[in-house]
Amino acid sequence: MLDLGKVVATKGAIGAFDDSGENPVTYITRHAKGDWGVVDQEDSEANDAAVKGGMRVLSAYVLPRTNVKVWIITEWDRSVTTVLLPDEY
Repeated sequence: MLDLGKVVATKGAIGAFDDSGENPVTYITRHAKGDWGVVDQEDSEANDAAVKGGMRVLSAYVLPRTNVKVWIITEWDRSVTTVLLPDEY
């Protein structure tokens, strides 16, 4: 399981989860367990390597009902994981 460090979220991401009725913990758990969501095959393989090699890990999920995409990014040093919208990056 991926070490997440401190987990934080942007206002936009919090609003997106509120609007969708989804629980962000569900998606954070998926990220920590290596379910990278809707990233392409190349990014999925890069994430798998990053977990072992100490690089940044990025997951992407589309929230049901609203179709809003959220990203979850764990920094290379595992100090922080941020839940955000792509346009907040």
